[in-house]
Amino acid sequence: MRAVVQRVAHASVTVGGEVVGAITEPGLMALVGVTHTDGEREAAALARKLWTLRILGGERSCSDVGAPLLVVSQFTLYGDARKGRRPTWQAAAPGPVAEPLVDLVVKELRGLGARVETGVFGAEMSVSLTNEGPFTVIVEV
Repeated sequence: MRAVVQRVAHASVTVGGEVVGAITEPGLMALVGVTHTDGEREAAALARKLWTLRILGGERSCSDVGAPLLVVSQFTLYGDARKGRRPTWQAAAPGPVAEPLVDLVVKELRGLGARVETGVFGAEMSVSLTNEGPFTVIVEV
């Protein structure tokens, strides 16, 4: 699994003009991609990593300060644009494989005590955020 994680002042996801998920205070925005070899173990590991990643102010984590997370599925994280001008998506897991694993990341985070908002899997989403720092890291498990 792969995630692009940003430290944000606030973030939201809109589908069809309606906000479906938002955090209105400092926390983390995580775009999460799934590949073919990922499973429950990787989903649990990613959740633990997101919850304890020390990238908030003062080198603190969401678990340290109870900061919220916005988790959005993003199959394009496994896009490959090394050849030609059109990316391929062969490394991205198909929806029936990826959706339950993204849902499991969210479930595991909530089980750890996190406040989590989400997007809508497979929907055309508009993501809005204010990146603090700016601070962005790529996490792979």
